[in-house]
Amino acid sequence: MTQTPPPQVWPTLRATDARALIRFLVEAFGFEETVVYGEGDRVDHAQLSWPLGGGIMLGSAADRGPDDTWSLSPGTFGAYVVTDDVDALHQRAVQAGAEIIRAPQDTDYGSHEFAARDPEGNLWSFGTYRGEPRRS
Repeated sequence: MTQTPPPQVWPTLRATDARALIRFLVEAFGFEETVVYGEGDRVDHAQLSWPLGGGIMLGSAADRGPDDTWSLSPGTFGAYVVTDDVDALHQRAVQAGAEIIRAPQDTDYGSHEFAARDPEGNLWSFGTYRGEPRRS
């Protein structure tokens, strides 16, 4: 019997107002705040876990100077997230004020999904498609 390994890929993003984005992602989409480091409005590192496994890491955008070749600009992130109940999550997102950019729909590859934009401009797609199994 094979077991799925624990998540080792963590998408990351930066936010103009990281604390507000964390609150939004928890309220609108159901991420779980696992840890947040930083003082005041600044977030040096945060981990938000997804109930079905994995999650994201984020922090405050800052002027890191010309040598910072890693950080994304706020609002330039996009992710696909697997969920079991697309319609309930869509309703939750609508009630929390998420900008829905694609209403729930069925795809030709068997997913039921919708897409939204968060207040920072990042794109989120939520669907039932879990990807194809790994090949040996």
